[in-house]
Amino acid sequence: MGILERINQPRDLRALNTLELKLLAQEIREEMIDVVSANGGHLAPNLGVVELTLALHRVFDSPIDKIIWDVGHQTYVHKLVTGRQKEFKSLRRHHGLSGFPKRAESPHDCFETGHSSTSISAAVGFAKARDLLQERSYVVAVIGDGAISGGMAYEALNHAGHGKTNLIVVLNDNEMAISPNVGAMSSYLSRLRTDPRYSRSKEEIEILLKRIPGIGNKVAKAAEKAKDSLKYLLVPGLWFEELGFTYLGPIDGHDQLLIEQTLELAKQRKGPVLVHVITKKGKGYPPAEKNPDIFHGVGPFNKETGEILKKSTIPTFTQVFGETLCRLGEANPKIVAITAAMAVGTGLNLFGKRFPDRFFDVGIAEQHAVTFASALAFGGMKPVVSIYSTFYQRAYDQVLHDVCLPKANVVLAIDRAGVVGDDGPTHHGVFDISILRVIPNLTFMAPKDENELQHMLYTALCQDGPVALRYPRSVGQGIPLDENLKELPIGKAEVLREGKDVALVGIGPMVYTCMAAAGELQSRGVEASVINLRFLNPLDKDTILRFARLTKRMVTIEDHMLAGGMGSAILETLADAGVTDVTVERLGYKDYVEQGSISLLHQENGLSVKGILGAVERLKVRQRLEGRNRG
Repeated sequence: MGILERINQPRDLRALNTLELKLLAQEIREEMIDVVSANGGHLAPNLGVVELTLALHRVFDSPIDKIIWDVGHQTYVHKLVTGRQKEFKSLRRHHGLSGFPKRAESPHDCFETGHSSTSISAAVGFAKARDLLQERSYVVAVIGDGAISGGMAYEALNHAGHGKTNLIVVLNDNEMAISPNVGAMSSYLSRLRTDPRYSRSKEEIEILLKRIPGIGNKVAKAAEKAKDSLKYLLVPGLWFEELGFTYLGPIDGHDQLLIEQTLELAKQRKGPVLVHVITKKGKGYPPAEKNPDIFHGVGPFNKETGEILKKSTIPTFTQVFGETLCRLGEANPKIVAITAAMAVGTGLNLFGKRFPDRFFDVGIAEQHAVTFASALAFGGMKPVVSIYSTFYQRAYDQVLHDVCLPKANVVLAIDRAGVVGDDGPTHHGVFDISILRVIPNLTFMAPKDENELQHMLYTALCQDGPVALRYPRSVGQGIPLDENLKELPIGKAEVLREGKDVALVGIGPMVYTCMAAAGELQSRGVEASVINLRFLNPLDKDTILRFARLTKRMVTIEDHMLAGGMGSAILETLADAGVTDVTVERLGYKDYVEQGSISLLHQENGLSVKGILGAVERLKVRQRLEGRNRG
């Protein structure tokens, strides 16, 4: 029996000796490589926190003590040692273990995460609740050097330091987030890593001063009064100290004994403490150490070679977006591109290599990215901001207030729209239509395929005022790309097929599902119209009303929530026009969507040919019942 098999709860770790801990760390890395090579997942961050996680669970008593993981990319080790070892092979599978902390899975997952920079805020909340209830426990937030650059983390640090709250923040510094870290905080942490006096704490310096014969105590007191000069010269972690934190580190994040000793020291301090640990992303697996960005979030791969198993030669929507933007950037020197620490994921790395002076990675700062883009636009540039749908939620006020209200010439590229697969509910992009289609001044469109995407991006850059462009994570339809780009008529839907019996209205790639369903319906003697709505704002009300009156039956299908989505917009249009004799069936999501492959989630939620056929049958039943009731 391996050591990992003996670990059923965190307390089992405390019985292990030094040699056993090293062997356990090796077993954990092997287990993670095995599972992630088959299932995909966040491998490199988890390989880097093995010793840190073991130390946390040996020093603290979870779940009484709260361990809060920022983002959640690094919680696989935590899952393995908190009673979920037998289920680990189901990681990120449908109905399996989540790739992120999930309260329903375990009492050791005290806070759910998936978006970055939240852990310190949560830690302050847990600590204040503990104090108000007069309980005794420790609260620990684990945050990466990428996530700590997010504005929310600064707000929480300020609150914790000002309130002198008893909590511990572990800064896991692996020198790399998903994309290389940028900004002043990254530079500051880099200086701390390379400072030869990094292990010297403020207290050690005071002890050294007091040892000076005869005058030591006076010098120490004078130094305290002159703390600005002394600390700037000798004490690392000054920025955190000025916020009210006791700073410990940096320390080697792969030295199990040193981490535990430092955490024990942190437990003895009053007020907020920051422990700075240096880890290596991808530790223990050479392919991940060499390419930590690729293995940050990776699909299935050959664990022997590290080679990624590619499933399709058809380009993704993201690839087509990135290549088209480069093409347009060649022709228009005013085009600039902005990402929030996701250059590769959004395809903007291509633009960044081609036009480095016109590319801006602002770090994990979606709010700043959008307002920054607005000012660039008013300064005479044509900014394109590319952010995942789920992360645009963080910048809603900036989109509403800083871009759309003043009609800034900004293109908001919404990548990863719709369900995204195995990352689950924190990462599905199924709320953007609801929150954006209601904003005045915002032109909002979605392409059915990769060819229409390139025309829509060109169209967006031709407009005056803000434009949002939503597209999925998936590969395209394999449609040839037109060489010449064209401007599409704003607010005009595309009628792909006309039939008198029912109108199928789709947005994005769901249009192809509508076309396939129309073919099946024809074989059953039902003539279906198919409408590619294209624009969510402005809506092509004339086309909607024309086909509603023609067919009296409509099915809407969208890779999005039903509440406030495209189907809701069509119902509003019919109601406003006083059309009451049309029966509508809407297909979409009714609740948070769990993890699973994109195709499986579509099938499970009726976003399929079978789902459309079922909706058409329900329309017939409803109309018969309504006819009887009227009779």
